[in-house]
Amino acid sequence: MANPSTIATARLVTGGTDRKDAVVEIAGGRIVAVRDRRRGERCDVVIPDGVLTPGLVDMQINGVFGVDFAAAGPDDWAMVAARLPETGVTAFAPTFITAPLADLADALTRVAAVCAESPPGARVLGAHIEGPFLADSRRGAHNPAYLCDPTADAVSSLLDAAPPGTLAVLTLAPERTDALDAIKRLTAAGVLVSVGHSDATGEQVAAAADAGARAVTHLFNAQRPLHHREPGVPGHALVDDRLALGLIVDLHHVSADVVRLAFAAAGGRVVLVTDAVGSAGMPPGRYELGGEPVLVETGRPPVREDGTLAGSGLRLDEAVRNTVDLGVPLAVAVDAATRRPADLLGHRELGRVEPGAAADLTWLGPDLLARATWVAGTPVFGQAAAR
Repeated sequence: MANPSTIATARLVTGGTDRKDAVVEIAGGRIVAVRDRRRGERCDVVIPDGVLTPGLVDMQINGVFGVDFAAAGPDDWAMVAARLPETGVTAFAPTFITAPLADLADALTRVAAVCAESPPGARVLGAHIEGPFLADSRRGAHNPAYLCDPTADAVSSLLDAAPPGTLAVLTLAPERTDALDAIKRLTAAGVLVSVGHSDATGEQVAAAADAGARAVTHLFNAQRPLHHREPGVPGHALVDDRLALGLIVDLHHVSADVVRLAFAAAGGRVVLVTDAVGSAGMPPGRYELGGEPVLVETGRPPVREDGTLAGSGLRLDEAVRNTVDLGVPLAVAVDAATRRPADLLGHRELGRVEPGAAADLTWLGPDLLARATWVAGTPVFGQAAAR
């Protein structure tokens, strides 16, 4: 199907708004107008049911479709970029967990090459490095042998590994030695710093936000829990308006009631993420995360051999659906998977359907799973009727 110049939709959800019978006009890969559909008007594409949304943005994904990004080659990157739109995702930040600093620097070099090549399909928005500056006591599936403090030299090894912008997000534990200085330096370099895998007190999380941290990685998981006398990481995160809250809504990592709690307390700051690993979209079996094995059984999330949770098999469109099924308004859930992550990553041309934005769009069917996806106005998955 040729690139459309007009897409009509029975329902459009973007930026927290929900409107009926809209037309999106596209030219040069960008949205030039969003307006009401005129009676009898013929459009290049008509979406008769479900909802048209901005393309989904996943800022924490370790792998998918059998690919572990830590070991991905050029063909793997091309395949993932081509297939992620099947899940409604039009942009993503490939995530690399704790490894030797030299390996993480090499990963950044490889991501820079992928960004420069820009394979067709989902956009690569730079890397998310999750570690190695994490708390041993909250390391989860991360290898303790490679954990270390974010010294000036360690931070330099990552910042200097690839062009600016390649390192998009870095997750660290703010209680580690040198962490606050590292947060200030990373933030000044344009890196989004996220608190995660941390045993920090609420006071230490506040200090991290004072230093420039602006997010929390997979809220409630691998962090000091909420206590009524010590808020820990999630307690402070829920009340600090400076912090965006990554949330894995697969209903394994966080229970239904706790998802509702997070949206009730800080719905405008929640960011839906998958934390998917290479087993996502694949049958049960043995896969890898960061070069080490994970095991997947039917109906269960990936685990290390000792039973530790190791990412998820979640799709981002499923995360939206799960969130809506828990009673969160569709407009809020969509915003948490589109505009919120795009803005956090500094890509304000993404995650919205408005004039001037990139024409990255997703059609979610009545079941809220992706039926068609466009990147820069080009169809990259599915088909929609032309009328």
